[in-house]
Amino acid sequence: MHIWRAKRILLISYDERLLIARRVLLEREGYNVASALGLKEALANCNDGAFDLVILGHSIPLADKEGLVRTFRACSSAPILSLWENDEAVSHSVDYLAFSDSPEKLLGNVETILARTASSEVARRVSSEVSEDSN
Repeated sequence: MHIWRAKRILLISYDERLLIARRVLLEREGYNVASALGLKEALANCNDGAFDLVILGHSIPLADKEGLVRTFRACSSAPILSLWENDEAVSHSVDYLAFSDSPEKLLGNVETILARTASSEVARRVSSEVSEDSN
């Protein structure tokens, strides 16, 4: 198991079947997943705790995605991955965009994002320790 697998993910969708399928997929890989079906549940989860990644399903309308991004940016520094399909408008306010066509690609994107986040956290800690040592 990779070091970043214990991370907490918030998965948001308006399609219950996809929400369940993606949650099961991520949990099988060892991730701790909270899920929200719809806008109300998603907003309630914003204050629920710290997440290491927020995933917005492609079934969420662009206007709702924009609102969710603003809300989560106000209460969390977690990266946001937006899944999209060919014919949908794309939000440019998220950290990552991914085409939602296969479970393997979703897992690959999640691993890559969490690995980058873990690397950034380590670099910040090392930089902070070096700054403290030089004082």
